[in-house]
Amino acid sequence: MSPSDFIPKPHDTEFSGGKFTSSAPSNIALIKYWGKKANQIPANPSLSFTLQSCKTITTLEFNTKENDGEFSVDLFLDQQRKDDFKPKVLQFFARVEKYLPFLKEYHFTINTHNTFPHSSGIASSASGMAALAVNLMEIERVLNPQMTDEYFYKKASFLARLGSGSACRSVKGRIVSWGEHNEIQGSSDLFGVTLKDNVHADFENYQDTILLVDKGEKTVSSTAGHDLMHNHPFADNRFAQAHVNLSNLRNALIDGDLTKFIEIVESEALTLHAMMLTSVPYFILMKPNTLEIINKIWEYRKNTGIPICFTLDAGANVHVLYPDKHKSEIIEFIKAELVGYCQNGQYLCDSVGNGAERNVQELPAA
Repeated sequence: MSPSDFIPKPHDTEFSGGKFTSSAPSNIALIKYWGKKANQIPANPSLSFTLQSCKTITTLEFNTKENDGEFSVDLFLDQQRKDDFKPKVLQFFARVEKYLPFLKEYHFTINTHNTFPHSSGIASSASGMAALAVNLMEIERVLNPQMTDEYFYKKASFLARLGSGSACRSVKGRIVSWGEHNEIQGSSDLFGVTLKDNVHADFENYQDTILLVDKGEKTVSSTAGHDLMHNHPFADNRFAQAHVNLSNLRNALIDGDLTKFIEIVESEALTLHAMMLTSVPYFILMKPNTLEIINKIWEYRKNTGIPICFTLDAGANVHVLYPDKHKSEIIEFIKAELVGYCQNGQYLCDSVGNGAERNVQELPAA
């Protein structure tokens, strides 16, 4: 498909306003996306676990207004007005207007709530943009009732990508690939696709316990980090590595090869941070406690043989990944050995989930 496939045909339907509520989860990349081209096109393919509990719930209310050539948005987080969030939403609207021509016909009120703590290092931009994109597609579906579910979700992922690249992996579950790859059926740079292979039972209900090492704002934004890949001395090798790692990880997921899974996932996490360490300017987002946790995980795995591993996002927090059948002993290990390295002892328990939910009935109370 090409971007032009997402430009809708003219319609005669009149729609004065309404309200939709949808939720979308965050996701954690196993094969990392780091570096992008124009129009939010990834420099390399990525693959992620869609999460279940860490999600954004968004209500989109809209009413017709005079088409004065301007976007009109009010935005609230947990019932509190957030004008500082508006520029990103307005930028998103400008990017997607050609694909959603109705945007200037309505005034939008966006009420959003995260099920995880603010500034906890969870990718709220991914879950937030995915939830907003799904709600906007609900409007388009009213204007185009013949729309198929396949097109609905594909375009929702396409739109979410234009708000935040990794958001395209939060529309569907459970394992989602984004970026063209010759071994992934239907793969595209334009939207995320669910891995269609039969994944081994060991990866069913895989667990992700997120250790909140540092809840502060990152010193370098992800956008700035992506931009530094343009002249990075190791960029080409990194992009080639991601293609190979994705092939090998796909095979590990199918075969149930937990040893290979661990090797690739941990290497990808450290490679991501190696790119940060060797860019110009260079930067470090890991904290001392991040490294302490990694060493504790390695020691525990060596001593017990339990297939526990870690991954990192572009930050200090640690995602502890493990099969559901080992949940009880790993949670005990986390409580005994790792919680002390978390800010205020905080951690979140999550697992692989199914993606966005449409027509959620209501927002939770603030």
